Amino acid sequence: MIITRATEYAIRAILYMSRQPAGEIIYKKDICKAQEITPAFLTKILQPLIKDGIVGSQRGVGGGFYLAKAPAEITLLDIIKSQEGPVYLNQCLIEKGSCEREFFCPIHGAWAQIRKEFMATLSRYDFASLAAQKNDQLPVSS
Repeated sequence: MIITRATEYAIRAILYMSRQPAGEIIYKKDICKAQEITPAFLTKILQPLIKDGIVGSQRGVGGGFYLAKAPAEITLLDIIKSQEGPVYLNQCLIEKGSCEREFFCPIHGAWAQIRKEFMATLSRYDFASLAAQKNDQLPVSS
């Protein structure tokens, strides 16, 4: 599974916003310049985040974007779900009973466990912790 470019850029934009002073309105041009995202693409990727209550927007003179939640309350899973939708990994996990092999297929149970662990791992990475990391450091999984 490879996340889309929109998801990657959304993560970068939220990380940038997380490093700004709390409550500050951040101009679109500043996010675009810092993250090398075109204005149109930034608007597109922020729309689902606004809809999900992660980002807020202010129109007019002095307008821009701001985090509607504290960075500690925003996880990688939140951003991925906002951009990509629910994470299933396999068709058989989408709806209970949708796979005729669900009750006797050992792979079904494996996919379910992998999905659970994957989502738990993504949930452990909040943007306050990620923003505190140095650029050359990889976050350490707990």
